[in-house]
Amino acid sequence: MMRALLLAAVLALPGAASAEEAVAYFAGGCFWCTEADFEKLDGVSEAVSGYMGGDVPDPSYKQVSRGGTGHTEAVRVHYDPQTVSYRELVAFHWRNIDPTVEDRQFCDRGSQYRSGIYYRNEEERAIAEASREPIAARFDEVHTEIEPATPFFEAEAYHQDYAEKNPLRYKFYRFNCGRDARLRELWGEEAGRLPEDTG
Repeated sequence: MMRALLLAAVLALPGAASAEEAVAYFAGGCFWCTEADFEKLDGVSEAVSGYMGGDVPDPSYKQVSRGGTGHTEAVRVHYDPQTVSYRELVAFHWRNIDPTVEDRQFCDRGSQYRSGIYYRNEEERAIAEASREPIAARFDEVHTEIEPATPFFEAEAYHQDYAEKNPLRYKFYRFNCGRDARLRELWGEEAGRLPEDTG
């Protein structure tokens, strides 16, 4: 009985995954864009914007965006492994970032905008590291970090579902940041898509 109550309490926590769901962590520059991209995928129930990888507990956007906390803007992706695999999420992530640059993504510069894949166990680590090999063969330099997941701090409410709540501002930002143009330059027809050869 006590075990069942504890499980119910954990599942009731904000952002906790259900028994059928798993979570994965990625950083791809502006978390508004990364969140919106992942939420287009079948099998993804939501993506939550937040901060990962730093030394300051429970940081604010103001602190992270200023730099110096060690965090990067990241997303926690909630997904159904029966519909979309972790391997597919990783492959999709690569095609939504510019892995050739260090400490920036598109128009956003600073270590708080570095790209990354953050694994929770050895299986995820192996998948992430194996996925890097064809990327490294394709580009001269790959700066996307693959690191263990550290505590994830959810961003402020006004950042969540930003693309949905503020569609005009979001489209203006994304276009002017040159994100999609750069992705097409890097990936061609694969840009922003789930590759067909992953499973």
